[in-house]
Amino acid sequence: MAFSKSFPKKGTKYPEWEEMYLTEKEEREQEELSRKENINLMKQCIDDAKQILKDKNLKDYQTDLINIAISLFEKTASHQIYWKEGKAKEKFDNK
Repeated sequence: MAFSKSFPKKGTKYPEWEEMYLTEKEEREQEELSRKENINLMKQCIDDAKQILKDKNLKDYQTDLINIAISLFEKTASHQIYWKEGKAKEKFDNK
């Protein structure tokens, strides 16, 4: 099933919503962009977690490091839906 997002049409007194659909190719492209970005973010989060442990003179147990990295990642990661919504908005704006 194709990804879709509704946007309000401009210039009307009452909002009329228009559904924008991504093609399968566009959806896959956004998933790949999201995946690459998430991998880079996770690597940065691991580095940040290492630095936090070092700055606070905490023992650098691998599980603690990964738990901190995951917490940072969950807070900052862009998910696939974000990328798909952005692409749908781009299509809507360029219509």
